[in-house]
Amino acid sequence: MPPSEQRVRAVVDTYIRAWVQQDPDLITTIFTHSATYHERIFEEPIRNREGIRDYWQSKVVQTQAHITCELLNLYLDGDTAIAERQAEFDDVPQGIRKRMREVAILVFEDHLIASLREYWATHLLVESGSSGQQAG
Repeated sequence: MPPSEQRVRAVVDTYIRAWVQQDPDLITTIFTHSATYHERIFEEPIRNREGIRDYWQSKVVQTQAHITCELLNLYLDGDTAIAERQAEFDDVPQGIRKRMREVAILVFEDHLIASLREYWATHLLVESGSSGQQAG
C-alpha cells in the first residue's frame, strides 16, 4: 500500500529536521535498512542505513553549519514522492554561505524511503552589493 500524503510529509519534515539539526542518527530513521541514497547521480549511490549515517556525519555534520531549509513543493504518485526544497548553509571548508535548490525523488517501501535521488544547484551568497555565482 502506498504511503499517505500525511506520512510522506512527516518523512520529509524529519529529513529537514535532521539536516537543520545535523543529526545523522535521526536521518537513518526514515530509510529502510537496505536503502540507497544517490546524492551525486553520476557516482555510485550510498548504500544502507549505516552508509547513509556515515555520509551525513562526514558531509552534513563536519562540513556544513547554520542550516535553514524549507519545503517548497511536494508531489506524490503511488509510492514515489518528489520534494522540492530550498536551503541555506555555511560551507565550512570553503568558508562561504550557499543557497541550494534541490529536488529529491523518494521511493517508499513500508512507509520508509527505499531510494532517494537528489538533483540540486547551489548559488553562492555574498555580501550585499555583490552578485552570487554558481557553485557545485
